[in-house]
Amino acid sequence: LPFFQISFSVGLDNVTDNSSEMEPGDFGDLQLEERCDLALGNNFNKIFLPTVYGIIFILGIVGNGLVIAVMGYQKKGRNMTDKYRLHLSVADLLFVLTLPFWAVDAASNWYFGSFLCVSVHMIYSVNLYSSVLILAFISLDRYLAVVRATNSQATRKLLASRVIYVGVWLPAAVLTVPDLVFARENMETAQSRLICQRIYPEETSLIWIAVFRFQHILVGFILPGLVILICYCIIISKLSQGAKGQALKKKALKTTVILILCFFSCWLPYCVGIFLDTLMMLNVVSSPCGLQHAVEKWISITEALAYFHCCLNPILYAFLGVKFKKSAKNALTSRSSQKATLMTKKRGPISSVSTESESSSVLSS
Repeated sequence: LPFFQISFSVGLDNVTDNSSEMEPGDFGDLQLEERCDLALGNNFNKIFLPTVYGIIFILGIVGNGLVIAVMGYQKKGRNMTDKYRLHLSVADLLFVLTLPFWAVDAASNWYFGSFLCVSVHMIYSVNLYSSVLILAFISLDRYLAVVRATNSQATRKLLASRVIYVGVWLPAAVLTVPDLVFARENMETAQSRLICQRIYPEETSLIWIAVFRFQHILVGFILPGLVILICYCIIISKLSQGAKGQALKKKALKTTVILILCFFSCWLPYCVGIFLDTLMMLNVVSSPCGLQHAVEKWISITEALAYFHCCLNPILYAFLGVKFKKSAKNALTSRSSQKATLMTKKRGPISSVSTESESSSVLSS
C-alpha cells in the first residue's frame, strides 16, 4: 500500500501492551484493549485499492501527459502560469507512475525488490508533497497577478523561475530522507506476505508514526491549504469590486471557487481520517473494533479521493483555460501541417498561441 496508508504501522509486529502481543494492522492498531480481526478490511483493500489506483493511473497519464506535450510544444510562448502548470503536471505524472507498484502490493505481494521499494517510496513522497506545494505557489501567483497586477511582474518571474525550486522541490526532496532511511521489504507475519513499508525502531515506533503523520497533515495539507484559501479569498474579494469586465470576472470567480472546493474536498476527508486514526493509536480517543474498521475503510476510500486530485489538476489548471485550449489546438494543427508540407520542405512560422495578456490568462484559467 502507498506510503501514507501503511507506513505508520510498520515495525509494529512485536509491539505489546500490558496484556498480550498485538497483531500488525494497516493503520497503527496497537496497544489496544481488544484484538481486532482486520481480515475484512484487508480483503476490501485487495479489491478496492488496485481498481482505484488503476483508474487514477490511466487518467493521470493521459491528462498530465497531454499537458506536458502541449507545454513542450509551446516553448517560446510560456508565461509564469504555464511554468507552474508544467511543474504540476510533471509532479502528478511521476506520482501516478508509482501507483501500479502499490496496486500490485495491495492485491498480492511486493515482487520488485529492495532497491525499487526505496526508490518508489522516494518518488512517491517527493511528488506527493511537491504537487500540493505547487498548488500553493499557483494561488500565490494568481494573487499577485490579480491583486498586485501593476507591479508584480518581477516578483512573479522570480517565484516561477527560482523560488519554486527552493520552496517546492527542495523541501519535497528533503522529506524523502525518512524513506531512504526506513523503507524496506518486510514480511507481514499476519498474512505471510512480503510488503514494502517503513520499518521504525521498535521502542520508538509510536513516536515516529505520530511525527510523520502530523508532518504530512501540516506540510501536505494545512500550510498549502491556508495559502490557497487566503489567496483565493482575496482574489474573490478583488474580483467582486468594480463593474468592468463582468463576464471575465464572473468566469474567474466561478473557476476560483471550483479550485478551492476541489482541493479541500479531495484532501480534507483523508487528513481527518489519518488524524483521527493517530489519536486512536495514541489512546487519546478510545478505539473499539467497530471504530477501527470504520476508520480503516474511511482512510482507504478518502485516500483514493485525495489521489484523484492529480487527475483533476490538468482539468482545473489547464483544460479550463482558454489559452491552453488554443495551445493544444495549435500543437495538433501544427503537427498535421508539418506532415503535409514535409515533402515540399516548407515550414511556416508558428502562430502565436494567444493574444491574451498575462493577467487575463490567469483569470481565464
